Order: sequence, then structure tokens, then C-alpha cells
Amino acid sequence: MPLREDDIEKKVILLKLLLRESDETLEEALNALVETKMATLEHLKELLKQLQEEGYVTSDGNLTLIGEVEAKKAKQEFTL
Repeated sequence: MPLREDDIEKKVILLKLLLRESDETLEEALNALVETKMATLEHLKELLKQLQEEGYVTSDGNLTLIGEVEAKKAKQEFTL
């Protein structure tokens, strides 16, 4: 099921996971989003859990195929 238009925080998480450096851990990626003041770490972890339950992210923090598709859609959506 595709993400809804108002799932902006989830889209940002997927995009961050798509664009994270190869040596960047999941925790480091989430902390980078916290530094932007987007949300608290606890909130981001809850959203990540939802993304895992919805099949967008694996249990080890990698994107699934549908997660990658949604992340690429988000990238296009956020590009001016």
C-alpha cells in the first residue's frame, strides 16, 4: 500500500535510508534527522517500527523493494 500524501515524516525517513552513506548506521541516520528538529528520536523510532510493519523497511533497517520505490517517489516529490 503506497504511503499517503500526508505521510511526510515517513517519506523523509525512507529518503534518508535511501541516501545514507554505506558506513552510516541506522541509529546515525535517525540521529541526523533528530538534528534537523524534524522529530524526537522516540517518534522517529515509532515511525520506523510502523514502516517495518508495513513492509517498507527490514528489521535491520534496510529498505525493502517497495521501500526503495517509495523512497525514490519521495525524492522526486521533494525535488524542486
